[in-house]
Amino acid sequence: MTRMLAGSLVLALTLTPVAAQAPAGKEELKLKLPKPMFIGTPTNLKSANLEVVTGKSRGAFYVPKGTVLLSTKKKVTSSDAAPVIGELDMITDGEKSGGDGYFVELGPGPQWVQIDLGASHPLSAILVWHYHSQARIYKDVIVQVSDDPAFKTGVTSVFNNDHDNSAKIAKGADKEYIEVAEGKLLDPKGAKGRYVRLYSNGNTTNDLNHYVEVEVYGLPK
Repeated sequence: MTRMLAGSLVLALTLTPVAAQAPAGKEELKLKLPKPMFIGTPTNLKSANLEVVTGKSRGAFYVPKGTVLLSTKKKVTSSDAAPVIGELDMITDGEKSGGDGYFVELGPGPQWVQIDLGASHPLSAILVWHYHSQARIYKDVIVQVSDDPAFKTGVTSVFNNDHDNSAKIAKGADKEYIEVAEGKLLDPKGAKGRYVRLYSNGNTTNDLNHYVEVEVYGLPK
């Protein structure tokens, strides 16, 4: 009887999942995500540069301990000073729902939005929501960090999926992706900067550019 109980205990311990351990000096980034606006994995979107679609949510993402959200209510500027729909300050207002009235629409062709964090910080994560009420692929998505508001010097590229340099900024090796409610999480790997600039160049539905929210996380000064 004792042997059976011991064996059962060993089996139970073997089958019990062990929580993932955070790497030394890091903690899991806790995110508040909006509700999904569509169900299932889209299969009708085609791109020669599309990442593999698994239909699974991403796993835990770890950041340096002490990481905070830096971008809330910070000033946003853009290559399109008069958006077709919405106001630029909606990009950092904390509202991530993808429905009508919660997104900014910029004009056609290559456009950018830029967030001024107010000071230079080592960055831990950048989370981007384009329009996610409908499955779309946004083209030429490029995310850069700099201390120069004109992005002429000291520019670090965090993400670039412009595989053919059609936006005429720089050729990138990252993959295009389908917009979903959990957003696109980018790892800036500690790149330091005051300004975060995000480019896009239309999408698979139309040639306009959209943003629901951008969250920038980093270490406080």
